[in-house]
Amino acid sequence: MRLPRFYPIFDSSGWLRRALPLGVKLVQIRIKDQPPARLMGELALCQELCRAHGATLVVNDHWREAIDLGCDFLHLGQEDLDTADIAAIRKAGLRLGISTHDHAELDRALALRPDYVALGPVWPTILKKMKWEQQGLDRVREWRRLVGATPLVAIGGVTPDRALEAFAAGADIAAAVTDITLNPDPEGRIREWLRVTA
Repeated sequence: MRLPRFYPIFDSSGWLRRALPLGVKLVQIRIKDQPPARLMGELALCQELCRAHGATLVVNDHWREAIDLGCDFLHLGQEDLDTADIAAIRKAGLRLGISTHDHAELDRALALRPDYVALGPVWPTILKKMKWEQQGLDRVREWRRLVGATPLVAIGGVTPDRALEAFAAGADIAAAVTDITLNPDPEGRIREWLRVTA
């Protein structure tokens, strides 16, 4: 299954209600610090919205909940890998995307045969404080060589124009967070992303 090239990441079902009707087909839900019942309800709603719109939902981090809800796709950061039960995740049939920032993390990710590898931040990002500075397009080109046929996601400071640069460097997919959520016209920005990545 070929993944769409545009991959927005949101923190609530409210954003999915805005994005999915515009034609977004791959979306990650990244929810932090919610009580279990609220988290489960929100993930279930996101799953329902994605299924109604024929979109793929990727659940960030919450692998137990993703298994319980019968979700299709999971994204794990390196810290999440420390505690996740990969055997249970695979047994449940979940597809898996993994964040990477350096060679050791990439080796670890590739050993798990992920369904995509994410590299970031390709450009400076305001989303979260990270110990890695921008990776740059040369690192995207290097990762392209190293990951082989595994889909490569570029994340961190990506805009529609930069997405084209990332694709030219070998990325298959471009992920965006604040480029949309902090935009004065999020729907207009999503439409622009969909145009550029079509």
